[in-house]
Amino acid sequence: MRKVTQSAHAAPTASAVKDRIMSLMRDASTEITPVEESRLPELAAILAPGTPVYVAHTPNASFAEVIRAALAVRRAGFLAAPHIAVRRVPTAAALRAALAELRSGGVEHILLIAGDATQPLGEFSSTLQVLRSGIVQESGITRIGVAGHPGGHNAVPSDALWDALETKQAFAASATLAMHVVTQFGLDGGAFRAWHRELVQRGIHLPVRVGIAGPAPIARLVHFAIQCGIGTSTRVLLRNLNAGTHSAGWAVTPDQHLLGIADAPLPGQILGPHFFAFGGVLQTARWMRKIAAGDFGIDAQSGRFRLKP
Repeated sequence: MRKVTQSAHAAPTASAVKDRIMSLMRDASTEITPVEESRLPELAAILAPGTPVYVAHTPNASFAEVIRAALAVRRAGFLAAPHIAVRRVPTAAALRAALAELRSGGVEHILLIAGDATQPLGEFSSTLQVLRSGIVQESGITRIGVAGHPGGHNAVPSDALWDALETKQAFAASATLAMHVVTQFGLDGGAFRAWHRELVQRGIHLPVRVGIAGPAPIARLVHFAIQCGIGTSTRVLLRNLNAGTHSAGWAVTPDQHLLGIADAPLPGQILGPHFFAFGGVLQTARWMRKIAAGDFGIDAQSGRFRLKP
């Protein structure tokens, strides 16, 4: 974040930045894992009804467990959006049945991702295959999230990621689907703004949820960054940590990311931030509630939040 001063031209005031952050938080989302389903009553006491809560398809969870958890999220009063990791879908018939079950339970949103399985469990290996199959459209689900990768992906070239996003946007327009992008989190504080500039240049106008890691130790962030294929910035961070050095370009806390986004007028394309909880949904939700309520100040020197008691 640029230093917050009284200069009218160099940077916005701390008050203006705080207002932008609180505006962003009005439509913030988070996620749970299937094993956290029992935490939903506690979560409902922290987050407002209708908050978007995604259900992550973690490595040890089955497809059926993700669907069950999404239905529980909906019953708890949230806007549920299960991850449909297509490489972990057993069969086309199982996908049809799952989407029908979701619709009958009041779930209208899904996040369609390829998933991290090296070999597909069933017949689908990409999200475009599922979209082109017509199964989603037949189910009546018309609000679909797809993945964005501001930090790139170890296993997929950058051009292929952009081509896929352009193709998905064209498909959504032709199929009259309401599509949005949920970006992967990262450790590079400037990656989202650079990615968004390219988004605009390529004419991709899909609404975007900015993926941000919730409050978590650096070791946990590195673990999940490696697991999610966010390799370049992770390797740089590890090298510098081992050397005991520091780079101003890192963003390893959610406040650093929010300040980086809100330090300039917010693009209208941004829906809001999406906070990855990494199995700590209640801690993340409590932090979200404080920020949304404005229970924080901004330390201009450190570029961090000061949370109020």
